[in-house]
Amino acid sequence: MEYERRYRPNEFYYFANIINPFPSIMRQLYFLLFLSTFLSQKSLAQEQWLGWRVGEESRLWKNYSSDEKRVIGLDSIVNHYKIEGYLAAFSREEKRNSDSLWISIDLGPAIEKVNLNSGNLPTNLVKNINWGEKTFVEVGLLIDQILQDSENDGYPFASVKLDSISRTGSGIEASLNYDYGPLITWDSVKVDKQSKTSEKYLQNLVRIIPGTPFSEKQLREAVKEIDRSPYFKSSGYPTLTFQFQKAQPTFQLLERNANVIDGIIGFLPNENEPGKLLITGQLDLQLYHLGGKGRDVQVSWQRFNELTQSLAINAKEAFIFNSPLDFGGNFSLLKQDSTFLRRDLGVIFGYRVSPNFYINFLANRVASDLLATFAYHEAEELPEVADYRWTEYGVSVQWNLLDDVIAPRRGFKLGVKASAGNKRILENTGLPEEIYTGLDMNTPQYLLHLNWEKHVFFKPNWGMFLGGAGGWVQNENLLLNDLFRIGGLKSIRGFNENFFYASSYAYFNVEQRLFFGENSFLLVFLDGGILENPYFANSKERPFSLGAGLNFETGSGVFRFIYGVGKSSQQPLTFSQSKIHFGYLARF
Repeated sequence: MEYERRYRPNEFYYFANIINPFPSIMRQLYFLLFLSTFLSQKSLAQEQWLGWRVGEESRLWKNYSSDEKRVIGLDSIVNHYKIEGYLAAFSREEKRNSDSLWISIDLGPAIEKVNLNSGNLPTNLVKNINWGEKTFVEVGLLIDQILQDSENDGYPFASVKLDSISRTGSGIEASLNYDYGPLITWDSVKVDKQSKTSEKYLQNLVRIIPGTPFSEKQLREAVKEIDRSPYFKSSGYPTLTFQFQKAQPTFQLLERNANVIDGIIGFLPNENEPGKLLITGQLDLQLYHLGGKGRDVQVSWQRFNELTQSLAINAKEAFIFNSPLDFGGNFSLLKQDSTFLRRDLGVIFGYRVSPNFYINFLANRVASDLLATFAYHEAEELPEVADYRWTEYGVSVQWNLLDDVIAPRRGFKLGVKASAGNKRILENTGLPEEIYTGLDMNTPQYLLHLNWEKHVFFKPNWGMFLGGAGGWVQNENLLLNDLFRIGGLKSIRGFNENFFYASSYAYFNVEQRLFFGENSFLLVFLDGGILENPYFANSKERPFSLGAGLNFETGSGVFRFIYGVGKSSQQPLTFSQSKIHFGYLARF
């Protein structure tokens, strides 16, 4: 055989030289053919087949990449039957070839019942376990549960086995033999070098405290918490290093493009100059996770018409002094044409109760002043706008079950705010003194606000967005500059921004979305609501709007275009009153 293998290639080369005028080319072709055949035969030879049968059952088979893996596979097959109660199960070789092994498995008698005792199982693991007769499968599930409880209580290397086994008819009697293994505690959290996130911030976020017992469940919850963050998400399951009875997790983080620059331009009919357009604008700058420490800054500016503008600034510092509390501050300024100026200054303390539930405690100081008093110099009672100060204290909660914080496809989100405080009316020297006579200048004021959203998907490219909000404010001397402001792109579309004043309101948004990308979709919408304004002759208002739009995601942001037309007692349903909003939301 060795001779033939040496001879045949020479014979091929000789034959090729006779029939082919290009012997060197043919020689190269034959060499490539021989090499590919050799490599394919070598790769086929690496595959190891395992075939087995139990009794007269049909034969099963499976291939493995190496003989070592085939041995492991054979052990797992036999152990499978042992777990089902065939403790005496063993394999017997029938036939062996260079690339295959055929066996039969003898099961032996089945153990139908196990009379199980707790043995030396620790008392903290014995709770809620019903001892006595069990099937062998139930015993296996029980052992798995004991090991799972152990690894969540600082003993990931604990082991359990059956001990003191004795035969009782078709069953056995046995006790559990438990071995703790070493106690493992948490070490400090590590972050892969590619992330800007502070290790101290991540440790506070996932609540893995050095020195506390190791828990596999806590590690899984940490991954879920990371994936809910607006700053980053996990790019793989964390790696664990065990050293000196300590477990140190290293998290691989993928930073999100969370920062936002959002600019919108609106073209509206100019009510002061018929036939001309009024250009309005909005600019949002949102900077998140500054310094990798969960530090956020948000600035928002809006111009609603020629004389009305607003400015809002918010800032938040996470885990102040490494405590579980977040601290934030906010300032807002609203100039309503030439009527009034309102300023809000507040502080917020936030606490993350669970990965899905967040609570804020807030204190806010509201100051509002008249800008012009000429229209009220002959007033006989307190006008709808006046100077006041309101000190507000409250709490807000947020329940977030969205599958993604930036571009959700499924899930639910709910936010509720309740507050109360003392409101004090200030005397304005530009108004008649008589209007303040007999007026209670200090009265309690109450506020309640709610918002929600729901994302539903029927098919991979077809989904629905449902959302809405509601609010209620109550005071004995309720003023126009106390009321909620709604209408526009982020509430009831088809109207100017902050078009409506309301002492109480509720509205809903319904969108049908046809997706053609991860966050790119066409939409049609219907908005509707009901609101109450005590200063309108028709205090109850039921506006609605409809329209269509486009949300188009690019490599660095999202382009948005919304066209809507709305109807209310103040605005007819006509195309001349339609609203167009478009802008580009850049993420970086």
